[in-house]
Amino acid sequence: MVPVEVVGVRTHLADDEIVVLLLDPDAALLVPILIGPSEASAIAAAQAGVVPPRPMTHDLLRDALAAAGAPVVHVEITSLEDGVFHAALVLHGGQRVDSRASDAIAVALRFDCPVLCSAEVVAVAGVEVRPATSEEDLAQFREFLDQVSAEDFETGNEPGPEQGGRDT
Repeated sequence: MVPVEVVGVRTHLADDEIVVLLLDPDAALLVPILIGPSEASAIAAAQAGVVPPRPMTHDLLRDALAAAGAPVVHVEITSLEDGVFHAALVLHGGQRVDSRASDAIAVALRFDCPVLCSAEVVAVAGVEVRPATSEEDLAQFREFLDQVSAEDFETGNEPGPEQGGRDT
């Protein structure tokens, strides 16, 4: 397992496809995961520090696990099978809970805990990005992230392991 950074969610307006982007900074690989609008909203809200007046589903799960004394210590993106990403919540005490990748990421952000990704998943689904070596390179990388879309990672009609996959 390698630690990855949750870069954020991006939408391709023409296709209405949404991806969450995970960055393996050591390998300079970006892993795109197609997700739904509800999951995208949950991830974006957590990254922005938005606190809803009443708990949403991921907030409720965080609160329930914390109250039960079983907080999430990290999440793992474990595999990519038939274009579908699989994940697990790893609780205090070592218990594992099967999860969709997008839900695991949304929960990790709420617990402020690490997101780990299988090295094999990063190798298969990762898209190479040029590492930022100067302020100009960093600005270009940020511009890339602001404009990247799910379509940029596809080569055919259905995403396969080589192009990333869906979170279903």
